[in-house]
Amino acid sequence: QVQLVESGGDLVQPGGSLRLSCAASGFTFSSYIMYWYRQAPGKEREFVAYITSGGGTINYAGSVKGRFTISRDNAKNTVYLQMNSLKPEDTAVYYCNGARFGVFIRSGGSWGQGTQVTVSS
Repeated sequence: QVQLVESGGDLVQPGGSLRLSCAASGFTFSSYIMYWYRQAPGKEREFVAYITSGGGTINYAGSVKGRFTISRDNAKNTVYLQMNSLKPEDTAVYYCNGARFGVFIRSGGSWGQGTQVTVSS
């Protein structure tokens, strides 16, 4: 059974940091491009970052570039998102996803629970 389980979300003050984790199972993690997405209340889900299977290529949305860092540990089947200098507009539910040959593990409207990040004083 394919599973992606996010964790690490919390309430944090502006300027603070969080590290999100996504534990993967049920598929060959090391062969997949891994992504982070987020969805703020009342808004559509948006791309945050991706990392290729071996970690050689990384890309970020402009809104998080320079503040967030995506990484992966293929031995642990886990992808991470280090978030620094957090802003209130980073408040959202964060989700991970994986893709291989253009086919995503998660698709459609509902991607499960994700992990809630709230940035507020």
